[in-house]
Amino acid sequence: MQTIGLGYDSHRFADDGELKLGGVKVPHNCGLLGHSDADALLHAVTDAILGAAGHDDIGELFPDTDPQYRDTDSSVFVAKALEVAAGEGLSVVNCDVTVLAQTPKLSGAKQQIKARLAELLSIPPERVAVKAKTNEFMGFVGRSEGIAVVAAVMLSDTPGP
Repeated sequence: MQTIGLGYDSHRFADDGELKLGGVKVPHNCGLLGHSDADALLHAVTDAILGAAGHDDIGELFPDTDPQYRDTDSSVFVAKALEVAAGEGLSVVNCDVTVLAQTPKLSGAKQQIKARLAELLSIPPERVAVKAKTNEFMGFVGRSEGIAVVAAVMLSDTPGP
C-alpha cells in the first residue's frame, strides 16, 4: 500500500530572530513568528506525514496552547510523525516541498535543506525535492510578510530500494 499526504504551513516574519527552514539556518534579517521554532517547512512535512498515515494534523499532536512545545525544535515533530506512521507499518518513500517566499532567496540553502530533510526522513537525498518560488509580489508572501510551505510525502508499507 502507498499513501500520499499533503501538508501546508505559513508563518509571519518576526521583528528579529533566526530563520530556520527544514532545520537549516537561513541568512535573513528576521525569523518567523511561532510557538515552537516556527520552522514552516518542517511543520508542513509533519502534516504531510500525518495525513498520509491517516492521522490528524500537527496542531492535534502539538497544540500551540501547550507550554511544553514553546521554542521546540521542529525536528521533534517530524520524528513523532514518523513514529505515528511506523505504528501504521508505513515509512517515507519520498518528499516534495515548495517554499513560497518573496524573501529571502533560498538558492544558497536548498541543498542543505534537502540533505537535512533526507537525514530526518531516513531516505536518500535523491528522493527529496526542495523548490522555492516567489509569489510575484502578490498576497502576504509577495509583500514579504511571511513564508508559506507546501509539502507532499508518500508513505509505503513496503520498504524502498
